Amino acid sequence: MALLGYARVSTSHQKLTAQITELKSVGVRDDRVFTDMMSGATDEREGLQRLLARAEKDDIIICTKMDRLGRNTADMIHIVDACYKKGIAIRFLENGLSTEGTMGKMVIQILAAVAEAERERILERTNEGRVVAMAAGVKFGRKPHHGSGMALELIHLDTPIKLVMEKTGISRATYFRLKSHQRRS
Repeated sequence: MALLGYARVSTSHQKLTAQITELKSVGVRDDRVFTDMMSGATDEREGLQRLLARAEKDDIIICTKMDRLGRNTADMIHIVDACYKKGIAIRFLENGLSTEGTMGKMVIQILAAVAEAERERILERTNEGRVVAMAAGVKFGRKPHHGSGMALELIHLDTPIKLVMEKTGISRATYFRLKSHQRRS
């Protein structure tokens, strides 16, 4: 069993020193502290990736705060769940939360429920925004090719495909899509 530490700051102006000192004070050795100096919004957190690759069953990952581990709630829960499944516990020093023991599973289930609720809220807000945008006249989807109108007229006049493509600049695929659309109309 090893104590592994993770510390992250969002900008180069911030210092890791306070987090590292706190990790060492609970028994994490220098060579077992993994760090990142970048925004949590990015997936390329080398320190975190090295930590997760190094951690094994019965190890304990210690973080000073929950927001240092994940980019957002869903990301943090994904990391916690993946560690839990491998038998790796995570402790957060700020609030004393831990995934160890019988209470650990409950913590994970509560966090998973929070993440699911967050995903549902995001979907609701997205759909509400879409409805408002449509009511305001915003068109969704691909914009029609600028030559589609003229191409439809030429197709209606049974103009050969090569001539329609040359005159309008549409592709072969667009020609056949317009032609099949015209038959259905």
